[in-house]
Amino acid sequence: MKVKLAYQLDNELTIKRLGYGTMQLPGPGVWGPAVDEQNAVKVIETVIDHGVNFIDTADAYGPLYANLYLRQALKNRPDSQVVVATKVGFTRQGPGQWTPNGRPEYLRQQVEMNLFSLGLDQLDLLQLHRIDPTIPLADQLGVLAQMQQEGKIKHIGLSQVTVEQLKAAQKIVPIVSVQNRYNLIDRRDEAVLQYAEKHHLAFIPWFPLATGKLTHDSQLTKIAAKYQATPAQIALAWLLQRSDVILPIPGTKSLDHALQNIAAAKLKLSTADFQLLDQLGKQ
Repeated sequence: MKVKLAYQLDNELTIKRLGYGTMQLPGPGVWGPAVDEQNAVKVIETVIDHGVNFIDTADAYGPLYANLYLRQALKNRPDSQVVVATKVGFTRQGPGQWTPNGRPEYLRQQVEMNLFSLGLDQLDLLQLHRIDPTIPLADQLGVLAQMQQEGKIKHIGLSQVTVEQLKAAQKIVPIVSVQNRYNLIDRRDEAVLQYAEKHHLAFIPWFPLATGKLTHDSQLTKIAAKYQATPAQIALAWLLQRSDVILPIPGTKSLDHALQNIAAAKLKLSTADFQLLDQLGKQ
């Protein structure tokens, strides 16, 4: 099973499939900076220095702090040519409290805020963080399509949607990506992944490592020991082998963990081990 480590988003943008997500960088509270802001920037610089060229963020992370760290890292690495994916349309009121806001005027404001906080003239990939059920989908995607025509957005994607929602969106504006929850032990959105494969859409799994839950699986631990790897590395290797359209974006505040995650791209699981791991999510 040959694993392709690059994904062609368009004729100009080639992405190394193992990326990085910034969600964990802001502090433990709902609002506020990281405990160590210099470390937050250093982590991003480190993944860039080790070849990562796809970084996922969102205006709601911090809010805005993750974007500001990424802005500084990009400023420190001006020749990096990183493809930045960000998101709008989701607001955060407290721990575990998230509310969609798809009002066109709000989405326009947040696109502008992302451009400002990231220090960019154009967003490579702008994803609707959540569809707001109280606003017509055509209105939500319509304003993003307008800003795409204005040159402020290059590509448009969706986050946490069903196949039916994805099909409806494609009738309004070209969609190039979908960012749904998916990992070794959570395959509830398998149908969305299969649709993405069929139509060559980038599938960006959030929560790709199940935040530590994977380490408690004895079978995964045994396989990790066999490859002299961590369970997290095996989980990422499995995602990379699962489909050529999957672009994992593991996030971490730790430099060591960031480097371990990047090294997962070098792992090649045997067919037998891949199939054994595949059964974990079907139990």
